[in-house]
Amino acid sequence: MTVGFTENSGSGIVTINNYLSLVQKYGIIVAFIVECVIFALWSEFFLTVPNIMNVLNQVVIYGIIAVGMTFVIITGGIDLSVGSSVALVGVLTASAMKIGFLPSWIVIPLGILIGLGIGSLTGMISGFSITFFNMAPFIITLAMMTICRGAAFLTSNGFAVGDLPEAFSFLGRGRVGIIPVPVIVMLLVFAFGHLLLAHTRFGRYVYSIGGNEEATRLSGVNTKRIKFLVYVLAGFLTSLSGVVLTSRLGAGVPNSGEMYELYVIAAVVVGGTSLSGGVGSIMGTFFGVLIIGVLYNGLNLVNVSSYWQMVILGIVIVGAVLLDQFLKKEK
Repeated sequence: MTVGFTENSGSGIVTINNYLSLVQKYGIIVAFIVECVIFALWSEFFLTVPNIMNVLNQVVIYGIIAVGMTFVIITGGIDLSVGSSVALVGVLTASAMKIGFLPSWIVIPLGILIGLGIGSLTGMISGFSITFFNMAPFIITLAMMTICRGAAFLTSNGFAVGDLPEAFSFLGRGRVGIIPVPVIVMLLVFAFGHLLLAHTRFGRYVYSIGGNEEATRLSGVNTKRIKFLVYVLAGFLTSLSGVVLTSRLGAGVPNSGEMYELYVIAAVVVGGTSLSGGVGSIMGTFFGVLIIGVLYNGLNLVNVSSYWQMVILGIVIVGAVLLDQFLKKEK
């Protein structure tokens, strides 16, 4: 029985939980619209087409990773290795394309496949350690973060690996009309993630594990396999973002990806995904990514100090977590 106040309406009884559900579902969209209105009034350049494309292009790397992170956090886990994995993927992708005796039409797909494979492998190692050795996600992904960063520096001797084939730059810097190619890749990843999470049995199991893993296991679901696949998926998407970043930079940079964990987790949390698991959506993450991207872009347009930008981002994260806790308590 739902406890709450009621009011007469043409559609029947409206409860407090109905309002809270609406806030949880559409509040992120309203917040995004309000943010855009504020910056549009503050800066005449904000709503220009070049600036909008710039915002989307800036959030591509975080956005792709955030899709995988959403799956991980909904299961009640976390992945702190994404930034270091991006660096390792970039260095190995670039190194593979430096094989001098092979033509570019071979080394480009070879490098991309190696990069995607390395990222997926890191996800496999984390997922296997978590599901079969019962290691805490925080600990194993923290270890993977240091391992991947160290491996990136060892592989490259601490230097960027550049001078890549020109054709490879299309993935990170090309355009289809006015739309950057990386933005198209990001939107396709979000569409895939939404379909997988919201419209498949796998997605339902992901939510169920985050809500009550033991009950899900007792109902006959192979929870270990689902969690393992979630980390593999997150690793694959992280490696995809690493390949795109390498194409954009024109080099594999061993110190790239620093602090990506913060921005990605922040975007997922701001988008409404609960750190305790069981609640979240890809569309919420999409708007969470946009909110943070617009925040940085708008603050830059109005010449706010980068130090204040970090403070404001922290306040936004705290506010999102407090709102999540409030909604759960009221429900």
